[in-house]
Amino acid sequence: MQSVKFITVFAENKPGELARVTKILAEANVNVRWVAIASSGAFGVMKFLVDQCELACHLLKQSNLMVSLVDVVAVEVQDSPGGLHGVANCLAGHNINIENASGFEIHDRAVLLIEVKDGARACQVLEAERFRLLSQEEILDL
Repeated sequence: MQSVKFITVFAENKPGELARVTKILAEANVNVRWVAIASSGAFGVMKFLVDQCELACHLLKQSNLMVSLVDVVAVEVQDSPGGLHGVANCLAGHNINIENASGFEIHDRAVLLIEVKDGARACQVLEAERFRLLSQEEILDL
């Protein structure tokens, strides 16, 4: 399976928590390439794409943070109207639910990062439909 790893941090939803996490990463010279933050009441989830996943995960755990590595699928999509729809429609047609997603555009390339329960199956379906999947190395090189 062509997958990309995120670091997911579960933390209290209060001032200073993001600063606490990013200080640990910055002091270890870990580069954050992408971030998403979602909160629900008193707690939240921070997701990071970093250049040194294992080191970041280890350091954050040492600091008593709840951290996990999550596999996601990185799909290059057309940077035009309907690009997202193509991926969503393809996966829906194979009864694959997108649980979480985000996207960005860089250097004239649009990238969709998706979380699904069965990443290997999603990769097979997308590749069969000629979607280009990106590896961890490729996405960090963008």
